[in-house]
Amino acid sequence: MIYFDNAATTRVKPPEVVEAVCAALGSFGGSGRGVHEASLDAGRAVYDARAALARLLGAPSAARVSFALNATAALNVAIAGLLPDGGCAVTTAASHNSVLRPLFKARDERGCEVRIASVMPDAALDFASYARLLNGADVVVATHASNLTGDVYDVARMARLAHEAGALFVLDAAQTAGALPLSLAATGADVVCFTGHKSLYGPQGTGGLCVAEGVDIPPLLEGGSGTHSFDERHPRFMPESLEAGTLNAHGLAGLAAGVAYLERVGVGAVADRLRQITERFEAGVQDIPGVRVLGGHGGIARCGIVAVEADGLDSAAIADLLSVEYGVCTRAGAHCAPLMHRALGTQERGAVRFSFSHFTTNEEVEAGIDALDQVVRELSEQV
Repeated sequence: MIYFDNAATTRVKPPEVVEAVCAALGSFGGSGRGVHEASLDAGRAVYDARAALARLLGAPSAARVSFALNATAALNVAIAGLLPDGGCAVTTAASHNSVLRPLFKARDERGCEVRIASVMPDAALDFASYARLLNGADVVVATHASNLTGDVYDVARMARLAHEAGALFVLDAAQTAGALPLSLAATGADVVCFTGHKSLYGPQGTGGLCVAEGVDIPPLLEGGSGTHSFDERHPRFMPESLEAGTLNAHGLAGLAAGVAYLERVGVGAVADRLRQITERFEAGVQDIPGVRVLGGHGGIARCGIVAVEADGLDSAAIADLLSVEYGVCTRAGAHCAPLMHRALGTQERGAVRFSFSHFTTNEEVEAGIDALDQVVRELSEQV
């Protein structure tokens, strides 16, 4: 198997991630739910994960990191908590459905206004459009990098413009946390939402929010907290305010191990490696007749993703042959990014996304290029 679907979930994990999860499954009790050894071990693992994420993403302290199931859950928490009834939100056409659908729900159920900044046909953000939409906005929710094209956007500029207009800035870092150097302070974001199962090399079911000092997000869920049990409402202090119920301590032990791997290797080194792989793959597939690489002009860089379309060919047919005949795993279709597909003109046939990780080899890249070449030729002969 040649695995090029890392933008969905990284398949190859550092060995210490697997070891940490296995050890946790055999020993942990409930984090924050007791004073016995099994509970304390779980609590220490959760704290270690908080501290590791605070270091990696530049949160002001471990207490400003709250955990959730994934970036989708984190974004729902941030949007529901920061966008007032009847308020105004701004996003971009590069956004994933984990941003768009909560915003549209707020529009339909709470009378909120949703404004969407356009993306150019080359995937670059239309900053003039973005700036025009900020007047009167309460919150901006924007992706750091398109999950379709891998284009990385100038979110520091976006956050600065948002703040100048009086809006909070929520960053969707699902594709960039662990893949690019990222700091809450450097980007100017008020909230960074992340997921653990992609470039942080953690298990599925892990993710969360890094929240800047002074930003208060009301709880979306209420329930058990392990503290203040006689209060009628959920605690309003971080991190417990955003963490109702028992945490996934087993998964967070693995996430902490994944972050430890990134700290040892260096996120800068990971980003450099992903850039080299991406550039080599893009250069190779551009020579295939009829193949068009989508995006590549987001304004900053790419984050280990190359999406392609081939003239007259359905993306699902390409991905199916890549898997069946060559063992190359990709993702085809709409990628939960409907507005991006409309901007790029690929809403009918979708796109085939190749996404890489720090563990992707040069040999796999070359094999992927050759496989795509053969598949496109084979399918083109059948049209």
